[in-house]
Parts: sequence; structure tokens; C-alpha cells
Amino acid sequence: MAKPILDVENLSVDINVPSGVLRAVQNISFSVARGETLCIVGESGCGKSITALSLMNLLPRTARRSADTLLLDGQDLSSLREREMSDLRGNAMAMIFQEPMTSLNPAYSIGNQLEEAMRRHRNVSNSEARDRAVFLLEKVGITGARGRLGQYPHQLSGGLRQRVMIAMCLMCEPALILADEPTTALDVTIQAQILHLLAELRDEFETSLILITHDLGIVARVADRVAVMYAGEFVETGTAEQVFNAPSHPYTQGLLRCIPIPGKTKRGAHLGAIPGIVPNLVGRLEGCHFASRCPHVHDACRSGQLALRPAFEESHHYRCVLSPEACAENLKSGVAA
Repeated sequence: MAKPILDVENLSVDINVPSGVLRAVQNISFSVARGETLCIVGESGCGKSITALSLMNLLPRTARRSADTLLLDGQDLSSLREREMSDLRGNAMAMIFQEPMTSLNPAYSIGNQLEEAMRRHRNVSNSEARDRAVFLLEKVGITGARGRLGQYPHQLSGGLRQRVMIAMCLMCEPALILADEPTTALDVTIQAQILHLLAELRDEFETSLILITHDLGIVARVADRVAVMYAGEFVETGTAEQVFNAPSHPYTQGLLRCIPIPGKTKRGAHLGAIPGIVPNLVGRLEGCHFASRCPHVHDACRSGQLALRPAFEESHHYRCVLSPEACAENLKSGVAA
């Protein structure tokens, strides 16, 4: 088996806040193969974006990152100084942020911002950088690309700005792209176009992709593997087929029940919902983080530390005291989380 382009073991992020230490990410492990799409899915505030920012080492000063393994194409990210990490950002790894209007500098033209990324990391002339920018703008579906170089971000629509961000990420052909909810601010039609574009570019450039989202519909369309995140932990991991066809953790089951199914969900029927609120992550939380919201909670759920365990297949894991058979029975019975 080929080495993964990204290998992460026991990544944690702690943030100092006035009330104590917020444990935003707690001992998560994952890997991404070359050309693969990993989707990290979960509700707002579960730690998805902090995970991406920790990989880029763009955390706030009050945050502290730790990991047993943090390798990008064999290079140890945790040992790099800021200057060395800066050499990787936009080069070996790049990030598409949630809101392109705040990611692009309003004072510089699109051409300046695209070309700067390449000149920073490659020994190329201005004309070579400009030709590359035009090529990639055309590749992401922007017509009249050369004329767009002189425009400013406010002159473009939200969909065009996000396409510019994707082109900027590809300027130096990174091995890994992190996309943090890249379609959130776009209408449904443009969302589909952006997702299709990301999948095409991933295949053409053999780039690995980590897609962060709270939209399970997006996950079903583009993911090779899925990591379901809740309160700073991965509660279920597996292939997209495994997670959607045989969800084992009660939280994953609850998320899937919230999605209306065409032809099955009756008009006017109540959509699924997960009762309760996310626990406070300041300080150390014992037991299952989902225990206060789970309809299948046991005494064993409230103490100790629960590890991910295999479901029916070795590549499918979930964090629960219930057996795979019991989880499957709960899914069949339709007990809502």
C-alpha cells in the first residue's frame, strides 16, 4: 500500500480561554491518500475548521497544537519553524476558505494575488506567472480570463471569487488542498458547479482533498472516505458507502435522519432533529461526548475514555459502547437520536 500524502495521529488543539482550557480537538487520527477526498462532517462548532487550521499552522496565539504524527508527504510538520511552514503554505498544501470575499485582498487585483502565490514559491518570471494564472482561470471555468486579471474582488460574483480562490490554490500544484465549507455562501446551482469543479481538478492534478462541511448531501456526492466529528472527536470513520449505508454511531444515525428523502419523506412531516446541546468542552470531559443527547445511553457511556472500535468491516470505525449488531438494530428500529 502506498504511503499516504497526509498522516495524522492523535492531533489535539487546546485553546486558552478566560474560563480555562477549551479542548477544541481531541486526539483525532486520519490519513489521506494521493488523489483521495476525505470529508470531515459535523455541526458548527465541532472542531472541523480548527482541524484544518492546525494542519496549516494558522491557529490563534492562544491555541496549542500537539500530535504524535503530523506528516505531509513524509515531512514532519510539527518540527517546522514558521518560515519553513510558510514555504509549504500555497506550495505543497493550500487552503480554500469559507468566504472568498474576506480571503481575497480587496486592495489588489485578481492578477496580482494569483501571480504572487507562484512568484513566492517558484523561480519564474512575471510573464510565466501571468500565463499560469490565465491558464488556471480558464481551467476553473472563468471566461475572458486575461481580462479578469485586472479586476478586483468586489467586481466579481461570489461564485467567481470562489473559482479564483480555487485557481490560486492550484498555482503551485499542491499535493493537498483543504477546503473549508467552500460552497456555504453560494446558491444551490453554483454549489453544484463548484463541487463538480473540485472533483474534476482533483482527478486532473492528482491532488488530495480534505473537504470540511456540515452538509451530508455534499458528502454523499464527492467523498471517498468520511470522518464524522462531534465535540472535538471523530465518532465515526469509514468509506462514504459504509457511513451512509451502515451508520453505527447514534450521532451519525441522527444526522442522517435529519435529511429529507425524496419519495419517502411525506409532505408536511416533521424533519428529524437531535435534541439537546453540545457539551461544554472547557476542561476534561469524561466518557462519551454524545451521552447527554443519546437515546441509547448506558452507565458505561459516562466514564472513562471511549476508543474507536471496528464495525462490521475493519476500515469502518465508530466510538460507542454498543456492539455493531446493537447499533444496526437501533438503526432498523428507527429510534431517533
